[in-house]
Amino acid sequence: MVNDPTAILRKRPFGLRGDALHLTKTFFNRYSTTRMPDLSVLTTFVGEHKTLLSWFAVISGILFVGCLLVVPWLVTRIPSNYFLSDHRPKLPFADRHPVLRWTGLIAKNLVGGILIAAGVAMLILPGQGILTMVMGGLLLDFPGKHRLERRVIRIKFVLRSINWLRHRSGVEPIKVDSI
Repeated sequence: MVNDPTAILRKRPFGLRGDALHLTKTFFNRYSTTRMPDLSVLTTFVGEHKTLLSWFAVISGILFVGCLLVVPWLVTRIPSNYFLSDHRPKLPFADRHPVLRWTGLIAKNLVGGILIAAGVAMLILPGQGILTMVMGGLLLDFPGKHRLERRVIRIKFVLRSINWLRHRSGVEPIKVDSI
């Protein structure tokens, strides 16, 4: 049997006649999955944007290495009792001058937003998009964030992985009220 998507159309199914039959055959011929896609558009794009794609690759590599270095450090900085309370503990810079506190808060949220946008772009472009979006989400401040963090840390695999990183760094494991 020949793998021809238009073979069923030769018998004029569903009473198709004339122009309708021609349009249906044209549709099957154009969008058939048995043909190889036209890669000339992709190769033309890559040829015209080599510098841009090179920059994306460099930035992606930097973010990947940065995430590999920063995540373990951040995980060891979380207080072991951080997830025991229903409310988020007081932040270390909460007692600073309001201008410094707001500047830091805006900068942190701005970096978080940029990381989320870069992560979304990396879902299509080369890079680790999901990890970058998670890092951006951790930096953002939004209502219900502590509750979401508590739900995520209660996942056994996540808690085990974080406590493994903390154990390798010689830091007390994270405590949660219930799993």
